[in-house]
Amino acid sequence: MSRILVAVSSPWAAQKAVEPMGDMAKRLGAEVLVVHVSRPSAGQMHEQEQADGEAAINLLREKLQEKGVVVQSLLLFSDDIARAVLNTAVERQVSLIVLGLTRKNVFARLLAGNVPVELIRNTKIPVLLLPPDWNGTI
Repeated sequence: MSRILVAVSSPWAAQKAVEPMGDMAKRLGAEVLVVHVSRPSAGQMHEQEQADGEAAINLLREKLQEKGVVVQSLLLFSDDIARAVLNTAVERQVSLIVLGLTRKNVFARLLAGNVPVELIRNTKIPVLLLPPDWNGTI
């Protein structure tokens, strides 16, 4: 069985991924690994990051399971989000990495790093990017 890693950044991103990922996983007979990577922080910021990550993971996992998709989930903390996703993809032997793009502006991308570019640049695993305004199915 093939495995698709879906990296989600927020509950909003998770909700946007439900339909295309449910459709793709069923067509490919693949299981889905839902991953959220937060930057390590302290105090209330850490708690909020963890809560947002868990909400994103839980939302996508539950919605995909309702569609009959086998789902695993993983919450990670790392200063290098792209590297954490890539390491997980290799360790879990995924055949596709899916990333939902957000509406972050250039300044926000500079602060957070450009995860999509880093993923594409540093892996031989195919990467599928879902645009933020895309509502179709795959």
